[in-house]
Amino acid sequence: MQYEFTIPTRGQGLYEFTRDVQAWVSGSGLQDGLLTLFVRHTSCSLLIQENADPEVQTDLRAFFSRLVPPSSDPAMAYLRHTYEGPDDMPAHIKAAMMPVSLSVPVSRGALVLGTWQGIYLFEHRDRPHQRHVAVHLA
Repeated sequence: MQYEFTIPTRGQGLYEFTRDVQAWVSGSGLQDGLLTLFVRHTSCSLLIQENADPEVQTDLRAFFSRLVPPSSDPAMAYLRHTYEGPDDMPAHIKAAMMPVSLSVPVSRGALVLGTWQGIYLFEHRDRPHQRHVAVHLA
C-alpha cells in the first residue's frame, strides 16, 4: 500500500507529521508490517526525533546552521553552486548528512515508536515549500 504526504513548510525547521502518518497507517487495514518513508527532494531530510521538548528541535536547527552556514558566510567561499541563493547548497549538504528515508515497524495497526519519538521533515531551505514524502506499507 502506498501514499504520499504533502508537508507545507515555512522555512528552515523541523515539521512533525507523526499523527498524519499514524492516522494513515490506522486506516490502512494492515495490522503488522514495515512502513518506509522517502522524501522526494534534495534539500530537506527526514528524522525520528524527540517530540516532547521543542528545545530539541531548536537546538538541532541551530547546530546544523552552525555546522553548515549559508554560502554567503566567508567560511563557505569554496562553494560553486550559489545561484539558487545562499541557503541552497548548504541545504543540499545538510540533506546529504541526514536521512532521506526512514523505516518504522508497524504492530497491531500502530507505529512502533518510542514514547518521545516523532517523525519529522527537516526543512533546510529558508523559503516556504510544499514537500512530498512517499510512504510504503507492507
